Amino acid sequence: MAKWVYRFGDGMAEGRADMRNLLGGKGANLAEMSSLGLPVPPGFSITTEVCTYYYAHDKGFPDDLKKQVDDGVAHIEKIVGMKFGDPNAPLLVSVRSGARVSMPGMMDTVLNLGLNDETAAGLAKQSGDERFAYDSYRRFIQMYGNVVLGVEHHHFEEILDLHKSDLGVSLDTDLTAENWKKVIAEYKAKVEEELGKPFPQDPRTQLWGAIGAVFASWNIPRAITYRKLNNIPEDWGTAVNVQAMVFGNMGNDCATGVAFTRNPSTGEKEFYGEYLVNAQGEDVVAGIRTPQHLTLAGKKANNSTLPAMEEVMPEVFSQLNDVRQQLETHYRDMQDIEFTVQKGKLYMLQTRNGKRTAQAALKIAVDLCNEGLIDKKTAVARIDPASLDQLLHPTLDPKAKREVIARGLPASPGAASGKVVFTADDAEDRAAKGDKVILVRVETSPEDIHGMHAAVGILTTRGGMTSHAAVVARGMGRPCVSGAGELRIDGKAKVMIVKGHKIQEGDLITIDGGTGEVMAGAVPTIEPQLSGDFATLMGWADEARKLKIRTNAETPLDARTARKFGAEGIGLCRTEHMFFDGDRIVAMREMIMAEDVEGRKKALAKILPMQRQDFVELFEIMKGLPVTIRLLDPPLHEFLPHSAEEMAEVAAAAGVPVDAVAARAAALHESNPMLGHRGCRLGITYPEIYEMQARAIFEALAHVKQTSGDTAEAEIMIPLVGIPKELTLMKAIIDRVAAEVEAESKVKLPYSVGTMIELPRAALLAGEIAKDAAFFSFGTNDLTQTTFGLSRDDAARFIQAYERQGILARDPFITLDADGVGELVKLAAERGRKTRPDIKLGICGEHGGDPASIHFCAQQGLNYVSCSPYRVPIAKLAAAQAALTSSGDGRKGEG
Repeated sequence: MAKWVYRFGDGMAEGRADMRNLLGGKGANLAEMSSLGLPVPPGFSITTEVCTYYYAHDKGFPDDLKKQVDDGVAHIEKIVGMKFGDPNAPLLVSVRSGARVSMPGMMDTVLNLGLNDETAAGLAKQSGDERFAYDSYRRFIQMYGNVVLGVEHHHFEEILDLHKSDLGVSLDTDLTAENWKKVIAEYKAKVEEELGKPFPQDPRTQLWGAIGAVFASWNIPRAITYRKLNNIPEDWGTAVNVQAMVFGNMGNDCATGVAFTRNPSTGEKEFYGEYLVNAQGEDVVAGIRTPQHLTLAGKKANNSTLPAMEEVMPEVFSQLNDVRQQLETHYRDMQDIEFTVQKGKLYMLQTRNGKRTAQAALKIAVDLCNEGLIDKKTAVARIDPASLDQLLHPTLDPKAKREVIARGLPASPGAASGKVVFTADDAEDRAAKGDKVILVRVETSPEDIHGMHAAVGILTTRGGMTSHAAVVARGMGRPCVSGAGELRIDGKAKVMIVKGHKIQEGDLITIDGGTGEVMAGAVPTIEPQLSGDFATLMGWADEARKLKIRTNAETPLDARTARKFGAEGIGLCRTEHMFFDGDRIVAMREMIMAEDVEGRKKALAKILPMQRQDFVELFEIMKGLPVTIRLLDPPLHEFLPHSAEEMAEVAAAAGVPVDAVAARAAALHESNPMLGHRGCRLGITYPEIYEMQARAIFEALAHVKQTSGDTAEAEIMIPLVGIPKELTLMKAIIDRVAAEVEAESKVKLPYSVGTMIELPRAALLAGEIAKDAAFFSFGTNDLTQTTFGLSRDDAARFIQAYERQGILARDPFITLDADGVGELVKLAAERGRKTRPDIKLGICGEHGGDPASIHFCAQQGLNYVSCSPYRVPIAKLAAAQAALTSSGDGRKGEG
């Protein structure tokens, strides 16, 4: 018989921490905490395999699951001394999801399950607190009615709001037991009205309804969106955890809270969290009540007047602090913990590796290494390379003027300016049109996930440091200010009012997630300082990695930026980008208009000194490093004018009528320029173009070497080779020009000639091409286009439909297609090395900055990847992790 259920509690557990694929992260960690002897309410986990079965069998369950669930319930009953459905000693349970990796708030939860008219009365008698019992019952009906039965949440909110209005109160805690009984009666009536049948009274029926609802929530829209954003496979599924309820809402000696063993925003080694007295866990993260700080230090830092747990429950706080240290030492990572205090007794409900900002992740990894809990390799493996993007962008200029109109909590660091929007849909719509937007909400919910992703920053009027907005924003790397209670939002009118300011949709504001400030208008920014923990960890990454990391750059600014980030050369200098400035474009157009070789040479002679100076600057910045220069690649029509004014300017420069310019533009027009007269085909047709570029390169090399004694190594790349003889002819031109410049300058020039592999034919004939190529640079943008037969620009219209239907796992223009394009790269590398064992291999497409693609490149033994300047640190860290993974070192997947 298959084992579908794993039990835990009372110091025992059938599962372990390393069974997260089967038990989910929550279930595995509950089992682990139980085994450690921590105070965990007993329960059981239904495995992820049941989720797979559920979807494969038309949302049905295995035949033998019922008995195992019944045994699990009996296990809980035995430990707590209560019975499920017994009015005299009613056992209540929570039913929660638990995926392999944390998906906070994305799936459904049901609390207080097991309550009905009889057990609610029994709970009142047993607890001696009638108000608590009926408050719990109304919470259960509200949650179960929405999550399991599908009754819209607003129906329950409207009933509750009307009752509070009639009573003249504003807080839920102001309602008495008799008030709650009336609310419950109306809740049940509304359920029956909506569904045509009464609210279920049988606890077993309730339990199976909740189990099914949690499995079903694996595929609700917000969960699907979250999985897509975080690359979580659909077939992983979720586990379901059923656990005895403990109550933080039984009086003032009860509480519930969320905490982190270190500060998740800064990484500082300080206990960081919030709690609420006389509340259930959902109250803390929902932002309904203002939470209180755990520690006196936290209270002081946030200027709170509410008492800290450290002062009102010192004994429980001390126990919690001990648990904090035990868990962090055991898991060797910062933990996110949930707890409840019932009648002065502490219970641990969850632990997991806590989500953190990139800044905090770096500090925590470096500190844990320095504390001896992990080694350098583990520290490097812990950091998500893509998260470094959060650190590589500007922050607010401290000297800039700013008009602070409100303050909230600094929930997620960083700063952003954008246009105000009040709904997630509006955020997504405006962002798609190119606007930078700040999503402003009373409080966010999991349904807002798409808008939060689209926004550059998030601002809420409610919620604490562990609210939904704060946790999700930190995970996404978005600046967030939460709990800005001075703000008043009118969602219908799409306006925000504060201190006399009336801010409408579309108005600019700035938020600083590091200080909690909200400012009118846009505030200037400054570049980040990449030192301290960042520099330390990047140093450790450099020790581990084997791949070299270069940059794609053709301007001095980009080259200097990349060097600042540690680039080890230029892997792609696109020379066509140098032709579009000022006088150059006129000369280029004059060259295109020329009728013969002499006319073209005359125009190119005007460009030569300008192009030479470009290379002088790049070679000076990259002294001692390789610079791969791609000769002219795009079709000539891209350089021709479109407006009448531009055509007149070209006509005057070329000494021809305007009609001739228009006629030439029409003659050069191509039906499919991506596959047309471009790349080395231009060099074959107009060799004088490549001659000029080669001369500019070699004269620049000679100049820098003569003036400083050192220069870069020029790697001259011939684009779009598909026929070996194309490279043979072009290499002969380059070698001839090099010999001429060496004779003129009496300087030995460090250079080599290679090609860009961007056509399937080039990959197939790589062995022949390698006879003339000292290096291959895989142009994976075009290689993806020509392999798939897809235009990168046009594919965006339908590629998401392919991802949704599972035809493609990922956009192949973002992450290298290992099965198709990757096979061509692998084949070309093998055939190239067979001909020339010392051939240098790299990639220079956008994939050079994608961590998954970098892992592939490392597996194939490439020498380097090249990426945009701001992605150099990301590529360095990904390369280090690839090296650690291939050697079996590190702890990939932790944290």
